[in-house]
Formats: sequence, C-alpha cells, structure tokens
Amino acid sequence: MLDIEVATSDAARIRHATKDELSLALMDARNHTLRWVAACEDAHRADARKLAEAAETDPPLWMLGHTAWFQEHWIARNVQRQRGEHGDATHPKLGSILPEADRCFDAAAVPHALRWATPLPDAQVLRQYAMDTLETTLELLAGAADDDAALYFYRLALFREDEVSEAFAQLAQLAGFAPAGAPRALGAGARPPLLFPATQWSLGSATTGFTWANERGSRTVALPEFEIDAQAVTWAQYTEFVEDGGYDDPRHWPAEGWAWVQAQGRRTPRYVDQMRQGVLQRRFGPLVRVPMGQPAAHITWFEADAWCRWAGRRLPSEVEWEAAAFQGASRGMRWGDVWEWTSNTFRVFEGNPTVAGAPRPFDDSCAGLGVVKVLRGASSFTRDRLRFAKRRRAQPAGHDLGFCGFRSCAL
Repeated sequence: MLDIEVATSDAARIRHATKDELSLALMDARNHTLRWVAACEDAHRADARKLAEAAETDPPLWMLGHTAWFQEHWIARNVQRQRGEHGDATHPKLGSILPEADRCFDAAAVPHALRWATPLPDAQVLRQYAMDTLETTLELLAGAADDDAALYFYRLALFREDEVSEAFAQLAQLAGFAPAGAPRALGAGARPPLLFPATQWSLGSATTGFTWANERGSRTVALPEFEIDAQAVTWAQYTEFVEDGGYDDPRHWPAEGWAWVQAQGRRTPRYVDQMRQGVLQRRFGPLVRVPMGQPAAHITWFEADAWCRWAGRRLPSEVEWEAAAFQGASRGMRWGDVWEWTSNTFRVFEGNPTVAGAPRPFDDSCAGLGVVKVLRGASSFTRDRLRFAKRRRAQPAGHDLGFCGFRSCAL
C-alpha cells in the first residue's frame, strides 16, 4: 500500500488538475482502493458467507483489477493517449503486462452477470498489477504535455477509480462489513424550504478541463419561480408516509411503481427492519437506530415519487436541483449526504455529440439514455474530487443499492 494521502481537493479545480496534482491524486486513489480490498479480505476471513451473498455488486478483486486495467488500457497501452478524446477509441492497444487482463477486466467484454463466475488472478498478483500499472502511469504522466488533451486519460482514470471507491462502499453495505474509512458526517436538523425567483439557467459543463460525456452540450432553460427543500427528505418525514400506509395505497404510486412494490413485497426502504417508534436500519452489518434528522437513504425513484405524491409535492427537475445547489449555497442549501433523485428521464443536453451514430465516448456516463432516471449531488461515500454540482448520474427507477435519497419541490 502506498504511504501517501492527498488533501481535500476542490471538485471544480481538480477537473483542471496539473500534472503534479494528478500524480498525487492518482497515488491517493490507488491507496484508497487497496484499503478497500484489505477491508474486504478482513470481512471474508471473519465470515466467508458475507461476500458470497453480495452478487448484486461486483467482486472486490474484479474491482481492483478493473481499476488497474482501465488505467493501463487507456494510458500505458494507448499509443494515441496524447490526443485525448480526439483519438480513435478502436485503435489497437499494446499488450497488457497481465496476460489475462482483457479477458477478466474489460467491463464491455465481461458484463456484471458474469463477473462473480469469471476466474480471476489471486489477490497478490492483482495487487502487484495495480502497483506496476500505477508506476508506469506516473512515469508517462511526468513526460506528458500540459494541455487538456494530453491529460484527459489521466483525469479519466483518476475519476473512474474514485467511482469504483463508492462501489466498494455499496458492497460493504450489502455484505455487512465495516467500510474502509468513515463516511462523511450526515446532516441533521430541519431547515425551511428555499424560494428561488424566476431565472435563466444554463445546463452543461465548461468545455475546458475534464467533463463527463453526459455533461456536454449546452441548454439554457427559462426557469420559473420554485420552492425546494433545503435538505434531503429525512427519516422523520419519510416515516410519516410509511405510518400512513403509503406502501399499501396504490394511489401514491405510478403503475410501474406499484408493480415494483408488489413484486418486491416492500413495506419499507431497503435495509430497514422497523419504522414505527423509530427507524432500525442495517448499516454495514449491525442493526442500528437511525437519527430521525438524517436523510432517508437507499430509496428508489419509485419510493421518492410516491412520497412526493403523498405529501402533495413533487421531485425537482434536474435544472431546478442544479440552480438551487449553486444559488443556494449561502442560504442553507445542503447537498452531498445522499445522491438525489430528480424527475427527469436521462437524456443528453442540446449540442451533445453523444448521439446515435457518433463515436462512443471514452467514459460510460451516457449509458441508459431515455430509460433511466437522473440523480444529482453526491453521497457520504463520494470522494471529494467527484463532488461537483453539475455532475450527473443515472440509475433505473428501482435502484436502491446506492446511497440514494431525494428532496421535494412545491407543486
């Protein structure tokens, strides 16, 4: 394990990270990944059944191998790396230092359903692969140019590894073992809703530095006046819905959501054992009494939408969420405790080149267009480098494996 830490980075600035900043951040990310692998090994030694029952997530050794493979594939093996996104994604790559790497760790070639059944190299081999690929990456970075194109794949590999870190946290929650490092402290205490005047708001990220493919393009929206919660809906608020029979009344649910409730037999959010006289939820193994002022977590889009219908409110659009996150920063708008569902189905912004027939982006952030729902914000397990208010994620409406919650708007 690398003996180095990096100070908290501003998420907007790190998208323009210099070579020196990237070098430190890449070492920090790999060190964090190795700590997660060690936590998984400790959990397996304590109870081998824990990881065996976590098939909804990826295997820990696969995640370790994938982060090393992703970095090596797009940097050391990519002879066009200096061209950044202007390069040809299909151009042949050099061979890997791990002969079976492509067979095991290419996410496009090994879908999630096959990853637990795919034979992988042992942990020590993968640790060495992770260290060797990082060493090569740092050597190449030292000789790279300073422009955005030349640094694109180094930034992409960094952020990809940070994304995998949160996937490790989901695995720890599902399998029930202690996470590698404490999560960010969650908010508590009620705050009054915020009212924002009508405005023009521009969606899409800057064209310099690093941007995810799903942030590209530009769309200016005429945003009417709106009222939005200053923080995510709390357990105290969500409990009222449950105690009022929210899971038993189809009037609160769209047809697809009600079908999901019936199919799941769901009467509380995931990991929750009790919601009367307090919330008991399993958190990384133990069943604990959850502070009622904390945001409700592991909530599906279906549940968030049903709560809003019951409460006479609605989910915010992603443009409302983004405008409030930026404009409400000095007024008590708190975000980053849980990923937050919005009302939007996932689509690209106007002018985004990621359309049918266009070359695929080098990241997978546009997966699920037109089908899944948009999430905004961050969770208590999102690394600081990824906590940017323009970042978009998307998941199916029934997703509750992640640390997801929601806030509401007035009708």
